[in-house]
Amino acid sequence: MQAIVLAAGQGTRMGPLTQNMPKVMLPIANEPILSHVILSARDAGIKEFVLVVGYRAEVVKQYFGNGSEMNVSIEYVHQEKQMGTADAIGCAEEHVDDRFLVLNGDIIVSPQDVKNLIKNKSDVVMAAIQVENPSEFGVLEVRDNRVLRVIEKPRKPPTNLANAGIYIFPLSIFEAVRSTALSVRKEYEITDSLQLLINEGTNVGYLTVSGNWLDIGRPWDLLDANEYFLSRMHPQVSGEIEPLATLKGSVSVGEGTVIRNGSYIVGPVIIGKNCDIGPNCYIRAGTSIGDNVRIGNAVEIKNSIIMKGTHIGHLSYVGDSIIGERCNFGAGTKVANLRHDGRTIRVKLKGTITDSGRRKLGTIMGDDVHTGINCMINVGAVVESGTMTAPGEFLK
Repeated sequence: MQAIVLAAGQGTRMGPLTQNMPKVMLPIANEPILSHVILSARDAGIKEFVLVVGYRAEVVKQYFGNGSEMNVSIEYVHQEKQMGTADAIGCAEEHVDDRFLVLNGDIIVSPQDVKNLIKNKSDVVMAAIQVENPSEFGVLEVRDNRVLRVIEKPRKPPTNLANAGIYIFPLSIFEAVRSTALSVRKEYEITDSLQLLINEGTNVGYLTVSGNWLDIGRPWDLLDANEYFLSRMHPQVSGEIEPLATLKGSVSVGEGTVIRNGSYIVGPVIIGKNCDIGPNCYIRAGTSIGDNVRIGNAVEIKNSIIMKGTHIGHLSYVGDSIIGERCNFGAGTKVANLRHDGRTIRVKLKGTITDSGRRKLGTIMGDDVHTGINCMINVGAVVESGTMTAPGEFLK
């Protein structure tokens, strides 16, 4: 079976993190989201992939190539303008020749769930996930193990089964795609195409996937996914650990990296290649550090994603944060990550304020940010790429 993977969008809800790369290339446990999607399907037996790319397509192609390093085969289809999921799937019509799997490049599901979907003999198979708040999702209306409708964000949901964004389609879906009208969001939605098949009498089944389903839609979802994959990591230490440095628990260290004396690292933590860590720093559980990162003296980092090429100067603190590529923290830069009143932290992304649902959340920082010494960054602060701050400046 072939898999079409939808990976064309920018991911505007990720704020500044996607200014220079598509959302599917954001790192979790030092691998792009898309890499985790492909590996999960590969481990379920899928070997042939068609990636539908668009925004910053060259970043995806350069990283994955023809797929040989992952022991799969990858072809690329370019979606010129992102006009919805149905349009994206339609772009790949000439690349599939039989019943095929559709994956979203920002939704990760376990290999076992993919296997179970493939085994289902319905004409069309949808993945569903049980949720506590179905009115916030596309909800499946079902009867006798068949899907009757997919209702977007209903006021009175007929079930608690949300559309999990993973499908198995026959070739007849392409005719339905061509007949699909624009939705109220001015996009061609695959759920509308699916409804056309249901109306024609196509047997649409569903499978409830496990709780390991990860939908990475907002920046803080990266932190949850990062923790999940770090907890399942098989640690490997390839760099240099100086004699007075301490590694406790599951800690991976890449080639060319030096962990200097006095550093105290508590896993699960992953540190990439050619990093310079310490001396006398404290790296706490749930942290991913990319390649070519410098962590200075007396720095503390907790439950954060630090992307490649970033330098965090001495006497700094970073907690529950996502830091982009090639940033430079002046000495004494501090990131707050907990409100004094204990309430959940609200974040302003693209002009809209959203409740993260998290009690602890630091900063969401784009690429190439430079902070002055003793800079202070408030909870939930979004720092745009290329920002340069003065010494002692307060960002909120």
